[in-house]
Amino acid sequence: MEYLSRDFVSSQNAQHILPQEPASLPEKVLQFGTGVLLRGLPDLLIDEANRQGIFNSRIVVVKSTSSGDTAEFDQQDNLYTVCIRGVQDGARVEQNMVCSAISRVLTANTQWDEILACAKNPALEIVISNTTEVGIKLVNEDIHQTPPASFPGKLLAFLYARYQAFAGDPTKGLIITPTELIPDNGDKLERILLELAHLNNLEADFIDWMEQHNHCCNTLVDRIVPGKPAAETKTNIETQLGYRDDLLIMSEVYALWAIEGDEFVKNRFPLHLAHQGVIIAPDINPYRELKLRILNGGHTFSCGLAYLCGLDTVVEGMNHALFAHFIERLLLDEIAQTIPQPLTQAEAQTFAKKVLDRFRNPFIEHKWLSITMQYSSKMQMRNVPTILRYYDALGIVPEHMAFGFAAYLLFLRVVKTEEGRFYGQRNGVDYLIQDDQAAYFYTMWQNFSTRALVSAVLKNEDLWGTDLSRLNGFEEKVAFHLEAMKDRGVSRTLENFSHIAQAAQS
Repeated sequence: MEYLSRDFVSSQNAQHILPQEPASLPEKVLQFGTGVLLRGLPDLLIDEANRQGIFNSRIVVVKSTSSGDTAEFDQQDNLYTVCIRGVQDGARVEQNMVCSAISRVLTANTQWDEILACAKNPALEIVISNTTEVGIKLVNEDIHQTPPASFPGKLLAFLYARYQAFAGDPTKGLIITPTELIPDNGDKLERILLELAHLNNLEADFIDWMEQHNHCCNTLVDRIVPGKPAAETKTNIETQLGYRDDLLIMSEVYALWAIEGDEFVKNRFPLHLAHQGVIIAPDINPYRELKLRILNGGHTFSCGLAYLCGLDTVVEGMNHALFAHFIERLLLDEIAQTIPQPLTQAEAQTFAKKVLDRFRNPFIEHKWLSITMQYSSKMQMRNVPTILRYYDALGIVPEHMAFGFAAYLLFLRVVKTEEGRFYGQRNGVDYLIQDDQAAYFYTMWQNFSTRALVSAVLKNEDLWGTDLSRLNGFEEKVAFHLEAMKDRGVSRTLENFSHIAQAAQS
């Protein structure tokens, strides 16, 4: 079987799988990183914009790490397939897209001069990066090395080369969009660039140009890109496609790339016109809030419950009628109600429905037990503000949140300790509790009755930053559900809860 390449596409009369004449498009984007998230999200979004005639650009990729080489990219003319699998609007999706947006992959350690030569390209407008969370850090280094060791060092050297090439032309600044998964990634990168410029004694005029005519944008990315599939799956896909592809990756359907930028950024980098998953707005914090409260918070309210019901994976939970109904009502009727302005309730509901589609994805195995890691800190960070907002807005007990909180307490019921580790039990089988508060809960379960435990835990301001027992009716509901789970079992208690909740709605 032949490899995917431009010659293969031509020989098979399959030019329709590539945008029209992609090789003629200018290189407007410089990208630091070759990882699967970049290839499965921003690169694919740029490819889609090219197909629609909206952005019309190719990407020069910088391979910063010393491990491996670019042979796979070279062999396939930088083409690769993204196999999109999942659920959208309740329907199963299986789509294969060949991405042709990458023009070259250059290795920083051996081709640094060639990379710096890209700074002289007047068409260049955008920088993208994903160098992992530890990539955006200050390293006090000489940026005139070939190359500098750190990503900020490399980027500063590139910006300085561009400043010199165009004599400080204010129109030749770049839009810099780091996708590293840290809050305010653009702001942090800009601070490091400025500090490193001063450490290198770069001239004030350059520093002014860098500050005034370049845009370091905060971004938020969200897409599960598992990467290369297992060998058997890959072989089956390649048989269907009719070619080999050693760069082939899997991706879920959902895609979000939120970029904090003004109208200038929107006009210069108009990917939002090509894909609804791209958002360019002056403030992206509302979208971070959506993800934190609905996606992450929904996981945290429901992971212990799902696991104690005997469900091991998220999709298994969504195939369980009672649990699926629980999480739907939790997200749509309770958590979504707490999302603050400027987002509308319609936007919150739409996002929640997309989250439910993501949970239904049969192609991704996400284990509930892994989601319970550091359960207590996640409950405090993600869900306590949501509980408080619900009370502020409605003044009544959020029934599904209270039920999920009770399951959280039961999950942290330690039945055994061994070599400093703490274990709970499900259906007679031990499970490891990976939570910094496990010792605290071991003591609580050893020394308190159920109702006394609930009261003491909710009053613990060191855990929650507030006294949750003051919330009208919350303590009583949590204690009621926890006692029922202990006495009747979690699955039966969920069944009774669902019947009561459905009756209350009708």
